[in-house]
Amino acid sequence: MRFELLGPLNAFSNDAPVNLGGFNQRATAAFLLLHANEVVPTSKLIHALWGYDPPATSRKMVQNAVSGLRKVIERHARPTGAVSLTTSPPGYRLTIEPESFDLGRFRRLVEQGGAELRAGHNEAGLAQLRAALGLWRGAALSDLTEAGIAWPELTAIAGVRLAVFEDCTREALNQNRHHEVLGELQEMAAAEPAGERICGLLMLALYRCGRQHDALAAYQRTRSTLLDDFGLDPGRELRELELAILNQDPALAPDPGPRWTRTVARPSAAHRCSRLGTLAAPGGRARPAYRRGYA
Repeated sequence: MRFELLGPLNAFSNDAPVNLGGFNQRATAAFLLLHANEVVPTSKLIHALWGYDPPATSRKMVQNAVSGLRKVIERHARPTGAVSLTTSPPGYRLTIEPESFDLGRFRRLVEQGGAELRAGHNEAGLAQLRAALGLWRGAALSDLTEAGIAWPELTAIAGVRLAVFEDCTREALNQNRHHEVLGELQEMAAAEPAGERICGLLMLALYRCGRQHDALAAYQRTRSTLLDDFGLDPGRELRELELAILNQDPALAPDPGPRWTRTVARPSAAHRCSRLGTLAAPGGRARPAYRRGYA
């Protein structure tokens, strides 16, 4: 039996869809999968399903949801036993192999991609990161969020996805693949209008595609969003990138040449994943601000 979380919640047995039951049962399955191989207290499940104002029968309702979910798993997980749901005081534990759900595979691919990049195997590392991003079918648990679920775990996962996308795109720019990633960057910049790092990557890709004017326009859009929404100016790195583009600095050219050497620290994808497991994502060290790619 396998599960998909990186999009609408799905379950399969031998590639045939499995009905996980009603909303409470599906939400319980989703929350346990987000905390796979951990003991999740009943109180935490109650809070996940109903917030700070649960019904008087919430504990019984969780017990019923777990019981129904356990029957589904026992029916479809045999004979491999790759998935099991057990009572483990003070709550429940969903035991599952990483390859049996897409979030587990995503973490593995990002870890492997990061290891390849750190070892200097750039093509292999980029391929692994792209494979990891390819597992996403939309926002994580999008069907449950449409129904009102707003768990902080989902915000964290979205942040991880963005960090991996940034690392992947930066590496693609390092490999002079600016034409290949331009469309993806434009889509992500539209979805993250205040994202300074995404803006910087887009600006660099546009500039390398011979679109200096569009690169500067991208900067102005992000600057306006930051000012209007937060009363902030762009950070120093983004302002310096704008100046470099205005001056057509040769350090921004795709071919080897002069490089910007000032280093800046930023939260790595691994840091963002620290609450989701022991993911060692790429880029855990300080990087040059413009080292054949906006970092």
